[in-house]
Amino acid sequence: MKHAGNVSFYILVASYLLAGYNHFANPGFYLPLIPPYLSAWATQLNTIAGIAEIAGALLLIPRKTRKAASIGIILMLICFIPSHVWFIQKGSFSIGPFTMTPFIAWTRILLVHPLLIAWAWWGGNHGAVRGEA
Repeated sequence: MKHAGNVSFYILVASYLLAGYNHFANPGFYLPLIPPYLSAWATQLNTIAGIAEIAGALLLIPRKTRKAASIGIILMLICFIPSHVWFIQKGSFSIGPFTMTPFIAWTRILLVHPLLIAWAWWGGNHGAVRGEA
């Protein structure tokens, strides 16, 4: 079971590293996801989100900063909730090849988002087994 926990932890770290990087590599994907009432700061919010995801991932690695990193990731995920509510309000829309449907939006906010929060909490409280990170 320790091996599965380590794999899950390193997938968590890698996921936030890649997601953070993607905010800089592909900002055109994220900018339309920002609700209109925040669009004046869309570029800055995208940059902050990318930095926060990368910093959160890197701070999960050392045991000393792991708990603080998980709290930061959870707070960041909570900050993303207005966008997910806006997806529901907007209905179906497409960004490139990706189509956000109301079903996907509801699933994201009611199922996926809480699971991401729980995963971040677990990562900060357990993470890799002692001696692994």
